[in-house]
Amino acid sequence: MNAAPTQTDAEPLPTPAERPEANIVIFDGNCRMCTAQIRALTWWDCQGKLSYLSLHDPEVARRFPDLTHDMLMEQMYVVDGQGNRYGGAAAIRYFSRRLRRLWWLAPLLHIPGSLPVWQWLYRQVAKRRYRFGTLNQCDNDACSLHVR
Repeated sequence: MNAAPTQTDAEPLPTPAERPEANIVIFDGNCRMCTAQIRALTWWDCQGKLSYLSLHDPEVARRFPDLTHDMLMEQMYVVDGQGNRYGGAAAIRYFSRRLRRLWWLAPLLHIPGSLPVWQWLYRQVAKRRYRFGTLNQCDNDACSLHVR
C-alpha cells in the first residue's frame, strides 16, 4: 500500500471527532512502519471514509474496552459504523471493498479460502514491524523495546 503519495508528518490524521461518520482505524502510532502505512492509507481513502486513532491514545481504551492492548499490538483494527471489528488482513480486505482506489485489490484478497493465508502473512510482518527501518527513528525508543 505504500506506493501512493503520503501526507507529511506535520499534517495530523483525521480523528473520529473530526469525522464522526467515518470508520475508525486503530494502529500502532509508535511504530514508524505502521504510521507510514497509515499515512499512505489516507491517500487511498480519497472519499474521507476513515478516521484514525493510535492504540496508545486513551480514547481507544475508553471507546473499545473489548480490544485489549495485546490484541491491538498484534494487528491493526478497523471499527465500522455498526461496531464490527476487522483485524489484520481482514481489515485490509475491508478496505478493498470500501475504498474505491483499492477495488482492484479485492479479487485477489477475496479468493475463497485465502483469508487464513493473508492473516498468516500479516502476522509475520506485524511481529517484525519494529525491526524494519532504523531503530533510532522510533519515537520514545519504542522499536528497541520490541526488538529485544
